[in-house]
Amino acid sequence: MKLSTRGRYGVRAMLELALNSGRGPVPLRDLASRQEISAKYLEQLLIPLKGAGLVKSVRGARGGYMLARDPQVISLYDIVRSLEGPLAPVECVQDPQYCDRVGGCTVHLVWGEMGSMLVDFLSNMTLAEMVEKQKEKDRICNPQALSAAV
Repeated sequence: MKLSTRGRYGVRAMLELALNSGRGPVPLRDLASRQEISAKYLEQLLIPLKGAGLVKSVRGARGGYMLARDPQVISLYDIVRSLEGPLAPVECVQDPQYCDRVGGCTVHLVWGEMGSMLVDFLSNMTLAEMVEKQKEKDRICNPQALSAAV
């Protein structure tokens, strides 16, 4: 299974918002610039994220986007599902009516187990955990920048 750019860019944008959580809204152009995503495309990704209650927008000169919930309660599954739709690896797992062989098909069972493992993994990874992974990566890859910021 491969995530589309919608899912990948959406997770990156949400991580950026989580890294800035508590600092107010992040202007769209800043978010797009930091993530090297077209502002127009990013805006299209933020619409379903907003509809899913994951982000909120603030209008005005100091406006932008921010998380609508605490990063500890937003899972990667929440993000990916709102951008990609169902995460079934094959159509028959999502819709058993799709294939007449579902009832006796061992491969269908395997695909179903794989889909469940993916959903479980994404459901158990929160934005807060991603923030910690990012901070650890930054400590390892660029310790001078962190000590200069302190």
